[in-house]
Amino acid sequence: MSSVLEMNFITELGGRFKVSLPDPRTDITAAEVETAMNTIIDKNIFSTITGNAAAIHSANVVTKGIEEIITA
Repeated sequence: MSSVLEMNFITELGGRFKVSLPDPRTDITAAEVETAMNTIIDKNIFSTITGNAAAIHSANVVTKGIEEIITA
């Protein structure tokens, strides 16, 4: 199974954008993700057409599983 950490932000002009990181640690905590997101906001690491990240919207770990039915 593969997983992705999706960090969703609200920009200065009310837009939204997402930063996706593959294969996050399985024991990652909400506090760690929140700290990372606040660092992104504080340091203006990403800028979009609707401005810099201004606030945290949400964060999710998305897990995808593949069930092989036929293999070569």
